[in-house]
Amino acid sequence: CDPGKWSAREIKREMKRVFTISEKLIAGNLIQYHWQKTLGNYIAVTGSDHTVKIFDRHGHKRNDINLTGVCISMDWDKDGDALAVIADKSNTIYLWDANTHKTSQLDSGMRDQMSFLLWSKAGSQLAVGTTKGNLLVYNLQTSRKIPVLGKHTKRITCGCWSSQNLLALGSEDKAITVSNQEGDTIRQTTVRAEPSDIQFSVMKTDERASVGESTVSAIVGKKTLFLFNLSDPDNPIELAFQQHYGTIISYRWYGDGYIMIGFSLGYFIVISTHICEIGQELFQVHNHKDSLTSIAISQSLNKAASCGDNCIKIHDLSEMKEMYAIINLDDETKGLDQLSWTDDGQLLAVSTQRGTLHVFLTKLPVLGDACGTRIAFLTSLLEVTVANHVEGEPEITVSVEVEPNFIAVGPYHVAVGMNNRAWFYALGENRVAKLKDMEYLGTVTNMCLNSDYAAVLFEGRVQLHMIEIEGIEAQEEREARLFPGSDDKCRVTCHALTADFLIYGTDTGIIHYFFIEDWQYVNEYRHSVSIRKVFPDPTGTRMAFIDDKSDGFVYCPVNDSVYEIPNFPTTVRSILWEHFTMDKGVFIAYDDDKVYTYVFHKGTIQGSKVILAGGTKLPFSHKPLSLYNGELTCQMQSGKINTTLLTTHSFLSGLKDLGSNDLQSVLTQSLMLKRFTEAWDVCNMLNDPAAWTELARACLHHMEVDFAIRVYRMIGNVGMVISLEQIKGIEDHNLLAGHLAMFANEFNLAQDLYLSSSCPIAALEMRRDLQHWDSALQLAKRLAPEQIPFISKEYAIQLEFTGDYVNALAHYEKGMTGDNKYLDHDENCSAGIARMSIRMGDIRRGVNQAIRHNSRVLKKDCGALLESMKQFSEAAQLYEKGQYYEKAASVYIRCKNWAKVGELLPHVTSPKIHLQYAKAKEADGRYKEAATAYENAKDWDNVIRIHLDHLSNPEEAVRIIRETQSIDGAKMVARFFLHLGDYGSAIQFLVMSKCNDEAFRLAQQHNQMEIYADIIGSGASNEDYQSIALYFEGEKKHFLAGKFFMLCGQYTRALKHFLKCPVCEDGQAIEMAIEAVGQAKDEVLTNQLIDYLMGEGDGMPKDAKYLFRLYMALKHYREAARTAIIIAREEQCAGNYRNAHDVLFSMYTELKAQKIKIPSEMVTNLMILHSYILVKTHVKRGDHMKGARMLIRVANNISKFPSHIVPILTSTVIECHRAGLRNSAFSFAAMLMRPEYRNKIDAKYKKKIEAMVRRPDASEVEELITPCPYCAFQLPECELLCPGCKNNLPYCIVTGRHMVKDDWTVCPHCDFPGLYSEFKIILATEKTCPMCAEKLSAEQLSKIFEPAPYILHEDAD
Repeated sequence: CDPGKWSAREIKREMKRVFTISEKLIAGNLIQYHWQKTLGNYIAVTGSDHTVKIFDRHGHKRNDINLTGVCISMDWDKDGDALAVIADKSNTIYLWDANTHKTSQLDSGMRDQMSFLLWSKAGSQLAVGTTKGNLLVYNLQTSRKIPVLGKHTKRITCGCWSSQNLLALGSEDKAITVSNQEGDTIRQTTVRAEPSDIQFSVMKTDERASVGESTVSAIVGKKTLFLFNLSDPDNPIELAFQQHYGTIISYRWYGDGYIMIGFSLGYFIVISTHICEIGQELFQVHNHKDSLTSIAISQSLNKAASCGDNCIKIHDLSEMKEMYAIINLDDETKGLDQLSWTDDGQLLAVSTQRGTLHVFLTKLPVLGDACGTRIAFLTSLLEVTVANHVEGEPEITVSVEVEPNFIAVGPYHVAVGMNNRAWFYALGENRVAKLKDMEYLGTVTNMCLNSDYAAVLFEGRVQLHMIEIEGIEAQEEREARLFPGSDDKCRVTCHALTADFLIYGTDTGIIHYFFIEDWQYVNEYRHSVSIRKVFPDPTGTRMAFIDDKSDGFVYCPVNDSVYEIPNFPTTVRSILWEHFTMDKGVFIAYDDDKVYTYVFHKGTIQGSKVILAGGTKLPFSHKPLSLYNGELTCQMQSGKINTTLLTTHSFLSGLKDLGSNDLQSVLTQSLMLKRFTEAWDVCNMLNDPAAWTELARACLHHMEVDFAIRVYRMIGNVGMVISLEQIKGIEDHNLLAGHLAMFANEFNLAQDLYLSSSCPIAALEMRRDLQHWDSALQLAKRLAPEQIPFISKEYAIQLEFTGDYVNALAHYEKGMTGDNKYLDHDENCSAGIARMSIRMGDIRRGVNQAIRHNSRVLKKDCGALLESMKQFSEAAQLYEKGQYYEKAASVYIRCKNWAKVGELLPHVTSPKIHLQYAKAKEADGRYKEAATAYENAKDWDNVIRIHLDHLSNPEEAVRIIRETQSIDGAKMVARFFLHLGDYGSAIQFLVMSKCNDEAFRLAQQHNQMEIYADIIGSGASNEDYQSIALYFEGEKKHFLAGKFFMLCGQYTRALKHFLKCPVCEDGQAIEMAIEAVGQAKDEVLTNQLIDYLMGEGDGMPKDAKYLFRLYMALKHYREAARTAIIIAREEQCAGNYRNAHDVLFSMYTELKAQKIKIPSEMVTNLMILHSYILVKTHVKRGDHMKGARMLIRVANNISKFPSHIVPILTSTVIECHRAGLRNSAFSFAAMLMRPEYRNKIDAKYKKKIEAMVRRPDASEVEELITPCPYCAFQLPECELLCPGCKNNLPYCIVTGRHMVKDDWTVCPHCDFPGLYSEFKIILATEKTCPMCAEKLSAEQLSKIFEPAPYILHEDAD
């Protein structure tokens, strides 16, 4: 056997070539070969060299069968035990025994040449046909020969056995016969041409099923496919195909009545034999360019193959359109010949036109094992690969001597074996060393390795032995041991080996733990049924096992506890534990189609349990070997490994592109797996409070207190953070779990945990805090009997609230302690007893309890209860005892107990009670008491009624009405005065009671309209005013008519009546006319009034002050200012200087308020008049200098005082003389000597003045110099025009001097400036402002340090 040069290359799947038998070993171009049936361990090959060569499945030649001629035909029996061969020119049948490798010869007894040979599919019969159409049926078991002569008339060329042991034969005589195993013909049919490739199968019918293989098919003349139904022999079917397909090369039945057909020109089609589909091609492909030579189907692989040209194409039968693999044989230039698969589908053989045979590996036995993250798996029939991709170790290839049926791997070794033999290899870094091989006492079922030992299961026993003997130091008794011992009557069904323990399960349901270091049993668990498989985790502290009922469990040998695996499928084949440290507790169970992920949650608040986390679809023909960090490493049929990420660990592949729904699912997955760090990242991405809460609750469930604190701190739950910080140091597991269960609102669980902890009283405290009083009382009886009274009281309060008064009373009574230390508690219970007694109808007991009790509130509550029960007497008694006098009085009223009500009235403020009492007293005729009670009740109408109707005291009634403004009372008094004939008073009270129409009619009837008009005032309606105006108009009372027309807004008629009034001295009518025009803002009325005032109608001009007031009323301020100047001038000429001053001042302030420029004439006149008025003040105070200076200013403007020229000049001379201003006195004295003034000088001063003129004195006191407030130019203090800046300077209203910046103040009323120091001096004697005459004190003045706004304002003016 020459391995040859391998030129095949993979398109989709790699098909490994196992061996090649070259043409040098087999003579002839075309060769025949047949695989051993069932086992496929041997292949028989022959050419033209009179020899049949037997090779094993690895290409090693095992035997030769020498023939007398060229091999005509050969076939293996159904079990593969015997190979039958017939040769040319020989009557001998050669039989080769696969077990003994020996050849025997059988004489056929047939005279003619044998042409055909075939073993039965169901029995031990061998059919042999001859060239003349005769048949021999030979039974290998019985050695019986049945010759059948004349089965056909010509050479038998083909045939087939059915599963019912029927034999169909085809011959060159164009006939097909069907015979039984005895050779008797039961059916026969003829065809149009020579038949070939006869096959039995089941043809589809309308019912989709037939009994047995009832259809015979054959190729007829290489052109058509003939279908002969044994059940319907008269209606055979013959199918023809398109001519461009070429001739039919071969066909195969498969599946549910489908036929695959290969044609010579490379076409490859699939048809169905169902009656409604016959004639239709379900699939067609031109698989080979030039020619197709053979097709083959492997039912075990579910694959179909065709060969042609120099390639093999493999299709998946379930998806024919997809090409599974292509094998190119580039060296085979002459083309390929025949294809054949072993029955198990592992090997595919193809012969070539040049006489070569290639064998490819299409399916490997899926053998593999894992130890931690190291895996060993079969990569070829004689090759094992060891890999550890997690640790990044390079792959190690181990070439083995035999094709193994089991593999085991440990930390440092790998073992392979078959039957009862095993070979051990030591694993180095880059090499493999064979250690030894061992034989065991039976066929090995399973083997496990650890670093030192191998544990081998065979025939219900386990042998534990060392892999490498460590020389003399090894203890002999530790070298090997057989389990179970000879005394145990049980069989070992499964076993496993960890670093420290040998674990095995038996058919009696016992799981044993054998501690290797101490070489003794350390643990035993008894299960109810037989143990099928055991799967310890990497540490051996947890173990999953499957029992004979296909139920799964997790067993913890540390505490001997077992947990059932939920939703455990009965089809599970094996279990793998996770080796990633963060996923400790995760394991998977898998069957042929699916992987189920489970998590063993240890130490949750609910205890330990197993949960199903999810499922993952297992790819076809994948066998899981190892699990690490959610990645499942699987072995495939092709001998390769593949990794699949479990769907429960999908978050490990990244979170970036996931939506919120997917993230929520990932959060659930990570929490199931206790991956809290990943869950934190998911919550960060979701940014949803609900997600954070879910994470926090999961942390509580798994007792991850520190992580829970971190989460609650993240979401700002301060209360939970503080609570968890307080408990995180608790070492008692049950107590800590109880607290966490309580935080998770699992109160019953928390109670159970508390009770099993070192602090059972915590359960009672929790129930009290939750107000679960029934549970609290039950716990208190066991844990703290002294707490029962206090719990009973709290429970009673709740029962009272819910209306369960019977039980509330009982618990209040239980709550009484009788201990002086708990007086408040006992008083509360006593109060509850009182309330419950009343509610239960025991009124006497309840009332007595309440009266004895110190609490006012209790008396009020019990009183309210009694009142609702219509027990008024007792209720009132309790209200009175509790000093709730108003409630007591109210209840006494309902009892008609007026005497008690009278006693309580001094303590009562409620108007309602007083009113009820007043009505009762009025009914009894006790009117004074009734009036007093009505007054206390603030019922003024009834007080007035009593005083008028019963007590004849109208004065008191009138007083009350004036105080209370009672409308109804006023009506009563009005009626009272009307009866007495006092119409004025009646009108007054009718108006007060809003009965204006009635009052008007009364006033009209009794000529009392003026009284009505005075009473109605300004609060009436326009209609009322119009009625009054019309009445006075009719009475010719023009003033009153105009007044009320004005009040109702009829200004035209009002003005008409005002102008008809005679001109009185007080000018009241004109004043009213001005007011009316001012309100009307009507130009016609304004002009009409101006004409009247100017005397246009009667030739008598009215006083100018009226025109001034009109302009002011109309807000015509400029006209008002001109008028004011005229009035002031007239007053000044008349000598009424104060009036002139007031007119100018008021106009000045008005214009200033309206921000209208003030005329300079008005400013100057006001300044001169004010200077004249100041003279009197200064002279009165004895300040002659200031008086003289002001008089000099006035005298210089003497023409503005025509009525008092001489007196003013005389006063000026005298004051100047007194002040030492002799020169000024001489000047004004000389003026008085003018003829027009001389005779008018007062005689008292005439001689003195004449003497001054005769003897002049030029001496003069110098006037003080002060700075200008604008430009700081020094000028005389009484000078008001600055020579420096030419500004008119503001003057002081106290002294008349110009203002200076550093001594500035203003009057808070009129805002006129004054010198601060001088203002304070004058206010010491005067109490008013010199300018506005408003009351003023020195305290109201404030010095202004920044007078710039006032200076600018004066400048703007």
